[in-house]
Amino acid sequence: MNFRVFFFLQMIFFASSGITQSLTQTVRGKITDKDTQTPLFGATIIVAGSDPVQGAVTDIDGAFRIDNVPVGRSTFLIRYLGYEDQVLSNVIINAGKESVLSLSLIESVETLEAVVVDAKENSAEVLNEMALVSARSFSVDETKRFAGSLNDPARMVASYAGVQSNAEGSNEIVVRGNSSKGILWRLEGVEIPNPNHFANEGSTGGPINALNSNMLSDSDFFTGAFSPEYGNASSGVFDMRLRRGNNERRDYTATASTLGLDITAEGPFQTGYGGSYLANYRYSSLALLAEAGIVEFGGVPNYQDLSYLVNLPINKKHFLTVFGLGGLSSIGGEDENDDGVVVYKFDFEAGLGVTGVNHNFLINKDAFIKNTVAFSGTFNRYNDNIPDGDGFKRIDENDITKSDIRFASTLNYKLDPKNKIETGAILSLNQYSIEGRRLNFETDQLETGLSDEGNTHVLQAFGSWRNRPTDALTITSGIHYLRFGLNGNYSLEPRLAMRWEIDDRQSITAGAGIHSKLESISIYLGRERLDDGSYILRNRDLEISKAAHWVVGYDFLLSSHTHFKVEAYYQHLYDIPVENDVNSSFSLSNEVEDYTTLDLVNEGTARNYGVELTLERYLTRGFYYLGTLSLYESFYTPLDGIERRTRFSGNYVFNFLGGKEFPLGRPEKNKVLFINGRISLVGGAPYTPIDLEASRALGTQVDVDDAYSARWDNLTTSNLAIGTRRNKGKTTREFKIDIQNVTNAQARANEYYIEATEEIFTSKQLPFFPTISYSISF
Repeated sequence: MNFRVFFFLQMIFFASSGITQSLTQTVRGKITDKDTQTPLFGATIIVAGSDPVQGAVTDIDGAFRIDNVPVGRSTFLIRYLGYEDQVLSNVIINAGKESVLSLSLIESVETLEAVVVDAKENSAEVLNEMALVSARSFSVDETKRFAGSLNDPARMVASYAGVQSNAEGSNEIVVRGNSSKGILWRLEGVEIPNPNHFANEGSTGGPINALNSNMLSDSDFFTGAFSPEYGNASSGVFDMRLRRGNNERRDYTATASTLGLDITAEGPFQTGYGGSYLANYRYSSLALLAEAGIVEFGGVPNYQDLSYLVNLPINKKHFLTVFGLGGLSSIGGEDENDDGVVVYKFDFEAGLGVTGVNHNFLINKDAFIKNTVAFSGTFNRYNDNIPDGDGFKRIDENDITKSDIRFASTLNYKLDPKNKIETGAILSLNQYSIEGRRLNFETDQLETGLSDEGNTHVLQAFGSWRNRPTDALTITSGIHYLRFGLNGNYSLEPRLAMRWEIDDRQSITAGAGIHSKLESISIYLGRERLDDGSYILRNRDLEISKAAHWVVGYDFLLSSHTHFKVEAYYQHLYDIPVENDVNSSFSLSNEVEDYTTLDLVNEGTARNYGVELTLERYLTRGFYYLGTLSLYESFYTPLDGIERRTRFSGNYVFNFLGGKEFPLGRPEKNKVLFINGRISLVGGAPYTPIDLEASRALGTQVDVDDAYSARWDNLTTSNLAIGTRRNKGKTTREFKIDIQNVTNAQARANEYYIEATEEIFTSKQLPFFPTISYSISF
């Protein structure tokens, strides 16, 4: 079932009067060793460009505090003898809330004497020091700033090289020509279910992300050749981290937008303890208006979500955090044709929940262990109906519930400044109850495609070694093991990567590894109906799909705030499930969601290769830009032996985005106008046309035999975000209009056969789509 949820709502901007005082705020936080998480005593942090110099020195707990930092954007220089310098650029200092920073430094391999080191800025450097290739960190600021991102990390990363977004408006992403099913979502170091509202079975995306950006800290995104700790992923990884709440004062942020009304609260439990809480709750704006009788139309999206993190330090060696994310969504309605005749009715509801506990134990100055217990669950229920005489006929229905308990333990041990070892294990205990029926149009009977309940498990283990012979050369190597308890199949995956910094401006990277991805449980338990009326599970023993990645890259720092990067890759996918029919073109490499009852075998292959170019200017003096060009090919081969382009092979993706911040009025007004824009050019993806006459004869959609023989239109999308941010008194206020597809381009993006009208409906790209938001922090 496909959902296209459009929101059109206007809000009135609340204008505020000016004041004539200079506003400042406190910046504080903690500086630790990146490898061992032990606090660094005596590290310095300075506000770059401050006159007189503003800064602080960390205490025995690694804590620092800088008072009276002017509001606006500030850059910080962090230094500690024997460690590599770090630059933290363009941190937004707001009057409404303190800035609490968590910083980590890497110990230098070479002994430093009385030498002045110029710190290099690299805003894209990843948080995971084991990740050397095809990796990029992103900040909360970027998630909010990039035009068209809607405060959603998945939409934001669609601007990065090698990534392609969904034309119809979902946040599913295609990475380097792979199905979006290959994405892994992690939160606080543990795998989580799809964190999106209105998510279909087996998918990794949806129309609206349930994780509010106000909760996020800086996080990592990977597009290939993942480091050894990441398993059960074949195309990309979101490694999301929640920020710690303010442990000294209570702060609040309230937001009203066309997407929802939400409030974020954070603060300490008691003075002097050091623990804190952070929580956010959001409810659909349109659902509230519908409940009040203000708006009324078919298919009002109803959703709500809650996320939280509770930080509970026990002592200087033991730290607990409790985190969670939950969401509920539902929608129901009717579709009408141009004559006002109802041609389709549907009901859909879904939910997700995750809660977990992390325990960090600092064993000594060189080692720490992290243990996690997490519980998660999802449910997905829907039904589709078409007209049948005076009533409606059910053609599809699902009721799928899944839950998991995960135990994870990771040991980090720094042998010396040159060598670090990381090893861990993850055990997932899975329960499921799945029911699904579809109409057989030949017999006009609903047939059971899913009917099972039970439990299984997934075991993962990994070992990783980082070696730094010199400050300029870093090598990581290791292995990942994955075993699926349902059928006993396993995957053993070696990984290797390196980064060589030729000089202060140039670096070369290379990586290779084997990666694997389990299918959704519904794929293994799909039932095929035999002629005698009995059912058989043909796919329970499917092997694990695998992919071998090779990547090389070159990065050139053009200036202190601008860099150029080129990365080339080749991926060989194998053990791909394809239909067990020598005349069939079906392969799971082209699927993005749902289940199948076809008889599958692991004899399919696929290959992706391409080159990616990135030119980026980090936000400096209120101005930034990012240009990316991806040129690629994506092919698959099913059991018929014919190599075809996959449904994701658009061949090229070009993005250019940028923005500028302008002061408004007198400086003492502390008011900024920001304008951000993005233009995307995407090659039309291959598709299989619908055979109209055959569809009319059978009563449901039938595709032509020549798979992926046609192409959709090339896509051109322009996004624009404009707004103001003002600090006044003890508050920060922001108003923003974010418009997707400003020119209302209408390229063809999909097509469906409508049983009731016996016609083909052609879906266009997401049309002109404005969102308006107003937030206040206090």
